[in-house]
Amino acid sequence: MTTKYLKKKINELTQGTSSNSAKLDTEISESLHPNHFTVCKVVRHGFPFEPTAMAYDPVQNILAIGTKNGSLRIFGQPGVDCHERHDSDVAIIQIMFLINEGALVTVCADNSLNMWNLRQKRPAILHSLKFNKEIITYCHIPFQSKWFYIGTERGNIHIANIESFTLSGYVINWNKAIELSRKTLPGPVIHLSDCPTDQNKLLIGFESGTAVIWDLRTKAAENRFNGAQPIRSISWHFEGRQFMCSHTDGSLSCWDIKSPSKPISVTYPHGKVAVKGGKPVDPCAPIMKVEWKSAKLGEPYVIFSGGLCQEKGGTGTPCVTIIQGKNTTVLEMEYPVIDFVSLCETPWPSAENQDPHAILVLLNNDLVVIDLMSPGYPCFENPYPMDLHESPVTCVQYFADCPADLIPVLYSAGSNSSRKKTSYSKKNWPIKGGQWGTGGSSDQEIIITGHADGSLKFWDASQVTLQVLYKLKTAKVFERGKQHKSLDGDEEPYAVQKITMCPDSRILLVAGASGHLLLYRFSKLEASCEITSLEISIVYEVEDPDTPETELPPMPTPNSLKRNTSTLSAESTAGISNNVPPPAAPPSPNPSTGAHKPSTSSGEGMRDGVPNLKVKSGLQKYTMGYQPDLCCQLLWTEGEPPPLVTCLQINSFYGLIAFGTVNGLVIVDYIQKTCLLHMGTPNLYGSADPYQRTPRSPKKPKVPQSLGDIVEQLTDSERSRQATGAVAAAEQPNGICVSPTGNNSKKMKSVTDGKLTRNRSESSFTQSRSSSMSSLDRESKEGVQSLYFVESYARKTDPITSPCLWVGTTLGSTLVIVLSLPPPGDQRISQPVFVSPSGTVLCMKGTILNIAFLNSNGGLISASTEAWKDMNYEQKEGEREKKKPSMPPRVPRISPSASTEMADRQFAVITSEKESKVISLPSQTCAYRAKIAESSYVVKADVISMPNKELCLACYIANGHVVIYSLPSLRLLLDYDFVPLTDLRVGRTFQFSAHGKALYQCSPTEIQRLTVCAEHSNSLHDMLGDLFIPCTTPEAPSRGFFRDLFSVSSGSLDRQELFGENSGKPSRSIAKHVPGTAGMEAVKAQSQTVGGEIARTKLELIKRGEKLSETEKRTSEMMQNAESFASAANELMKKQKNKKWYQL
Repeated sequence: MTTKYLKKKINELTQGTSSNSAKLDTEISESLHPNHFTVCKVVRHGFPFEPTAMAYDPVQNILAIGTKNGSLRIFGQPGVDCHERHDSDVAIIQIMFLINEGALVTVCADNSLNMWNLRQKRPAILHSLKFNKEIITYCHIPFQSKWFYIGTERGNIHIANIESFTLSGYVINWNKAIELSRKTLPGPVIHLSDCPTDQNKLLIGFESGTAVIWDLRTKAAENRFNGAQPIRSISWHFEGRQFMCSHTDGSLSCWDIKSPSKPISVTYPHGKVAVKGGKPVDPCAPIMKVEWKSAKLGEPYVIFSGGLCQEKGGTGTPCVTIIQGKNTTVLEMEYPVIDFVSLCETPWPSAENQDPHAILVLLNNDLVVIDLMSPGYPCFENPYPMDLHESPVTCVQYFADCPADLIPVLYSAGSNSSRKKTSYSKKNWPIKGGQWGTGGSSDQEIIITGHADGSLKFWDASQVTLQVLYKLKTAKVFERGKQHKSLDGDEEPYAVQKITMCPDSRILLVAGASGHLLLYRFSKLEASCEITSLEISIVYEVEDPDTPETELPPMPTPNSLKRNTSTLSAESTAGISNNVPPPAAPPSPNPSTGAHKPSTSSGEGMRDGVPNLKVKSGLQKYTMGYQPDLCCQLLWTEGEPPPLVTCLQINSFYGLIAFGTVNGLVIVDYIQKTCLLHMGTPNLYGSADPYQRTPRSPKKPKVPQSLGDIVEQLTDSERSRQATGAVAAAEQPNGICVSPTGNNSKKMKSVTDGKLTRNRSESSFTQSRSSSMSSLDRESKEGVQSLYFVESYARKTDPITSPCLWVGTTLGSTLVIVLSLPPPGDQRISQPVFVSPSGTVLCMKGTILNIAFLNSNGGLISASTEAWKDMNYEQKEGEREKKKPSMPPRVPRISPSASTEMADRQFAVITSEKESKVISLPSQTCAYRAKIAESSYVVKADVISMPNKELCLACYIANGHVVIYSLPSLRLLLDYDFVPLTDLRVGRTFQFSAHGKALYQCSPTEIQRLTVCAEHSNSLHDMLGDLFIPCTTPEAPSRGFFRDLFSVSSGSLDRQELFGENSGKPSRSIAKHVPGTAGMEAVKAQSQTVGGEIARTKLELIKRGEKLSETEKRTSEMMQNAESFASAANELMKKQKNKKWYQL
C-alpha cells in the first residue's frame, strides 16, 4: 500500500473528496484558512425578555436591566447598548450601581452577588460571593461607601466589603433587631437604607410590617415601628426625620423616627374610605414601591406603583401615581410594572433640591420614561429599538450588503408616512451616558422583521443600534372579517411567515399564515391601483382502495413543454374579474378526471375552492413606499386548508416568482400575472421518480397528472401547433398553464397521485427534520424546502446553460425545471413563458436546505437582477405603453469551446440536513462531499462571502455548533460550539448573510447579531461604545447652621473601623468568595489595543535605538574629527609659535 494511496483515503474520509478533487484543486485556489474565522456575538437588539430588576446611575446616566434568565442589558445614549449574561440561567432579583465608580452589583436568585466591571467595553465579573445557608432578599450600597448591606430571608443582615467582596464579622441578627417579647420571626428583609443625614443609623424593613432603626455604633435597635400591614417598600424624607412605607393593602404610612408608637398618617391614595381613618370599601392592589423626593420650588413628590382599587378576583390595573401637594396624577400602564426609578439632579439623598425630572418605568414588555417637567406628564419617545415585539415577531430576514440608495429611500418613505408624535415630550432623551465607538461597519445592512399582525418593519442595522426605517401593513390588502383565522386556527390570519426581497429591483415577496403570498413594488409616488389576484389550488385525490401496489410504468425522458394559451373556456373567461371566481363547473362523475369542483364557503358546510382571505376589490389608494401588485392565494380543498408556504424565490430578471409548500410547487409570472405551474411534489418527477409511491388505478383511463405525463402525450406536431397558439383547450391537461393575457383572477387546480394526509405542524420547523428520513410512509408527504433561479446546465447533455429553477425537497431530492423565456421587450409581455422538466434528479440524505452555484473560478453565480424602476412614474408620464421594459441584456450563456468541450464549467453546491455535495456541471459528478451532521441535523446552511470576496459554506447545526467549510473543496475551517437549539425560534430565524454576518431571534423580544469573520471580531472592540466616562461627582449639599444645630446626626461614621478587622472574623460557612473572570475578559477585550500599543512601543523603541546608535556613531565621528582638528591645531600652533610677527 503506497503513501499516495493512504493520503488519498485519508482525504476521502476527512473531506469526502472524490476522484476529481485533485484536478479541481489545481484549477481553483482557495485562500481561506481557519484563522480567518471565529464566532463572536456583536450586539443584541430589542427589549430585554422577562425583565426582573432595574437600576440607574444618576452621574454616569446609564441604565441597567436584569432578566429572568440572567441577562444584563446596559443602555446609555442611543447607540450605546451592551449585553452580558451570567454563567447560569438564574434570575437577577436586584441591581445596584456603585455610582460614578464604573461598577455594579447584581443579586441573583441562586443567592450569589456578582461585581461587574464597567470600565471596559465588554463588562465582566470581578468578584462573586455565594451564600450557602441563607437566601438573599435585599441589598443596599450607601453612596460613596466601601461597605454594603445584605438582608436575608431569615431576617439577618450581613455586611460585605466592596473591594475584596468578603464578609465582615459585623452581623445584625434578627433576634436582636426585634423586640424581645416578640415570639415570631419578623420575616424576610425587604428594605435596607441608611439615614440621609446620619450614616450611623440603618433603617431595616421586615416583610411582616416591622421597621427598625439600628444604631451601628452601639449595635442596638434605637427604635422599632410596628405596622398593621405587611411592608413592600420604604423611602426616606431628605431631612432624615421621617420615612414612608407602602403596604400590601394599598396604603401609605408615614412615620416619625422620634415617635415609633404610631404612624403620623395612614392613607389610601386610591381607596374610597367610608369613615375617616378607616379602611377602604373596596380592596386595593398592593403598592409595590414608593419614592419620596424633594422639590426646591414646590411640594415634594410622592411617586408609587400600584394601589388602585381592584375588582373582585382581579389584580388591579397597573399604574404609576404621582402626588405633588394636592395634585394626583394616575398614569395607567399597558403592562405590569416591574420597577421604577425617579431621575434626580443629584445623587445625594440628603439634597434639598432633588427635583426629579423624569421617571423610568420598567414594564413587563416595555420601557416607559415619563417627563415630569412638562404639563400632563407626557412620555419620551424611546430611541431604542424596544418596539421590536410590538406585534410578536414571526420571521426575520437579514441583508448585510444592500445597495447604497436603498436605506435612504426607505427612510424617506417611512418619514412621509403619518406618525403621531404629538403626544411625546419635546425634551431630549434623559439617558445620555456612555460614548459611541470609534469604529463601525461600512456595509449597508437591513433587517426585515415580519409580525403576527401582518406588518413588516424595515430596520437600518448598519451601526450598533437599530433604527426603524419603514413599516408596511400587509393586512390592508384584505377585507376584514370575523371569520378570518389562520390555517393553524389561531386569531392571526395575516401573520408573516416568509420574506424575501430583491434589493436591486426593490421587489418584495411576503408569504402569510393563510396560504397567501403578496408581491410588492416600491414607488416614490402615491397611486391608486387594483390588486391582481391569482387563486391557486393543489389537489390530492383519494385513490380506490383496491389499487395494487405496483411500480409506475417507465416513462420517456420529458421534453419541452409550452403553455397552453387556450386553457380557459369562453364560458369561464367571460365571468372573470378581479376577485370574482368563474362559475363553478358541474360535479364530475369521475373524480379522477380532474374537473373543477363547485366552490363552497358555507360556515356549516365543507369549504372547497375558496381562499382563506378575501382581497379588497376596486381601486385602492397607497402612499409612497411598497405598493401591492399581485396576490396569490392557495385555496381550500375538500375541507382541507391550503398548504403553508415553506420557501420563496424571486427573480426580477426573469420576471418570475416561485414558492414551495408542504406538498407542492408553484411558479408564477408576475409580469403577465399568470400561474405557470402548480403541482404536487411527487408529480414533479415524472418518470424519474426514485421513490415507490401509490400508483393510479389501472382500471381507470390514464389522465396525465405530472409534467412527465404531459410531455409524454405531446407529439411533435402538437408542439409545433402550440408554438403558434393553435392547440385546443380540450387537448390540454387540467390547469398546468393558463392564458397570459386578459385575466386578473384565475382559479387553477392540478390533480396529483396519492393521498396526502396533511398535518398543519408540517410547516413548522420540526417538520423539516422529521421528513428528512426517506421512509415509505413519508413519501407522499414530500414538500419543497428550497428554490434557486439560475442560468445552469439542466441535463448532462446540455452544451450551453439555460434559465432553470432548481428545486430541493424534504426527501433529499434536487429537481431541475427548465424555463424558456421570450426575448426582452414587448415580446416578454405578449408571448408566453414555457416550463419543462429536465429529468434531472439528484438525491442526498435529509431535506435539501440550500442550493448555490459556483463558476469555474470558484466565484458565486448569483441570479441576474433588474434595476429598479418606478412603474407609477412611467404610467403617470404615459411611457408605459411606449417604452419597452428595461430588461438588461441576457447574460451570455456558457458554451464549451473545442479545447474544453469535456470540462465542467459550473459547480452546484447542494446542502442537506446531513451532508453537502459539490456537483460538477454538466457532467453531474460529485466533485466533493462532506458529512456535516450524523447524530444531529443541520438547521440552516448558506453560501456566504467573506470580506475578501472569498466564498465558504456556513452551517448552523441543531447541537449548537457553527461549522464553516471551504468551497469548492469542502475543507472544514471552523467548528464552534455556539448556541444549542433549545428554542425552535432560534432555528426558525437563524440567518447567514454577506461578509460573514448572521443573526437569530434569541427570545420573543430580542434579536442577536453575530459574526463568523475574525476580521470583524477583531474590530468589534473599537465599534462598541464605552459605558464609563470619567467625570466629577457632584458636591455634597451644603449644610446650613440651623440644619447642623437641629440635625439628628451623631457625627461621621468610620465604617472601616466598625466593619473591618476589629469586627472579628466572619463564619466561613455563610458565604464563599469566587474570583471573577473580569481579569481575563479585560485582557481579551483589550488584547488588540494592548497588543497594538506594545507593538507600536516596541517599534518606537527600535527606532529610538536605531537613532541612538546612529547618534552615537555620529558622536564618535565628531569626536574623532575634533581630535584630529585639535591635533592639527596644536601642530599649527607649535609651527607658528616661534615665528615673528612679520613672518606671519
